[in-house]
Amino acid sequence: MRRSETQSLGSVIKEYLKESRMDGKLAEVEAINSWEAIIGKTIARATTNIYIKNGVLYVHLRSSIVRNELFMMRHQIVDAMNNHVGRKVIREIILR
Repeated sequence: MRRSETQSLGSVIKEYLKESRMDGKLAEVEAINSWEAIIGKTIARATTNIYIKNGVLYVHLRSSIVRNELFMMRHQIVDAMNNHVGRKVIREIILR
């Protein structure tokens, strides 16, 4: 017997993740994993810890010089990371 309402596996998985509310966390993980690609290797090496909590990206840095550079670019970084993920995951950045 064939079903007339067949769906692709990808669409079923996306629907399941959305219903189980895990799609937001997966988008956060994707944003964190894209940090080096968006920021560059040199600045990524100065990063000691990075995580997202309640829509805020926390970035711990070793260098105050890098911190000042990123502070001036924080709005562009938020836009680039959200564009990379395809949805608004990050509202602001806190540099420490």
